[in-house]
Amino acid sequence: QVQLVESGGELVQAGGSLRLSCAASERTFSTYAMGWFRQAPGKEREFAAAINWNGGSTRYADSVKGRFTISRDNAKNTVYLQMNSLKPEDTAVYYCAAYVTSVVAGNPRYWGQGTQVTVSS
Repeated sequence: QVQLVESGGELVQAGGSLRLSCAASERTFSTYAMGWFRQAPGKEREFAAAINWNGGSTRYADSVKGRFTISRDNAKNTVYLQMNSLKPEDTAVYYCAAYVTSVVAGNPRYWGQGTQVTVSS
């Protein structure tokens, strides 16, 4: 069982930046692809970004491409989401997820509890 703990969410003004972090409980983290998802009020959870096991491949939703960057530090069992040029429509609970495959495939198996990001206009 992999436990994921997100942090870094807060209230920020439009145009600002935030960096989310997700710490994993197991060293097997370094073999898993990881992702960030988000869920806005009244909407379904949606994919935001993902990264393969060694950081060599990433993918992004069109809505965040060019503004968000996913990265990972396997020595620290941590994945990050750098969010720049934030917009009010980025307001959501952001979830970290582990795919338990080395590349992004299928659906994640493990999820964190989420961290709230609120972007004011």
